[in-house]
Amino acid sequence: MARHKCFISYHKADQDEVIKFIKDFGKDGQVFNYRAISEMDDNIVNSTDNDYIMRRIRELYLTDSTVTIVLVGKCTWARKYVDWEVMSSLRNDTNNKRSGLLAITLPSVANSSSRKLPDRVKDNISVANGDEGYARWKKYPTSEKALEGWIEDAFNARTDRANLVNNSRARRVNNGPCS
Repeated sequence: MARHKCFISYHKADQDEVIKFIKDFGKDGQVFNYRAISEMDDNIVNSTDNDYIMRRIRELYLTDSTVTIVLVGKCTWARKYVDWEVMSSLRNDTNNKRSGLLAITLPSVANSSSRKLPDRVKDNISVANGDEGYARWKKYPTSEKALEGWIEDAFNARTDRANLVNNSRARRVNNGPCS
């Protein structure tokens, strides 16, 4: 099975679990090759122009990715940059092709009531009639083989389920409250 270039989207409060995920599955490209923004704050591009920031995120971090993996922790749902990364991943234009989308729940929230998806990801998990949508939401993988299959499914969704992409939500302007 081909190794795909995956962009890892996450809230920096979950960085220890993200590092473990990468060590378990991304080390030396064993399951995927990855890119992630390790320290993302309001100074990432030194601009206050949100459209410019989104374009630079796409150019600098997402341009050669084929699948975006959102690692879901307690407050991931409330982070504006996670929304922007997913929004950029779902775009399909002449310079950048759409990425597949996969959400994976981190172990720290696996059995928690605080486990919540970012709205834009949720929009793409299922469609109005209850059928599965463009993206998938999975529990933390227990094997490389399972994760490989999920990534391959997300990659294939770019053509097989492209008609189900929902990127119509307004861009998140601020981080939401997280308790």
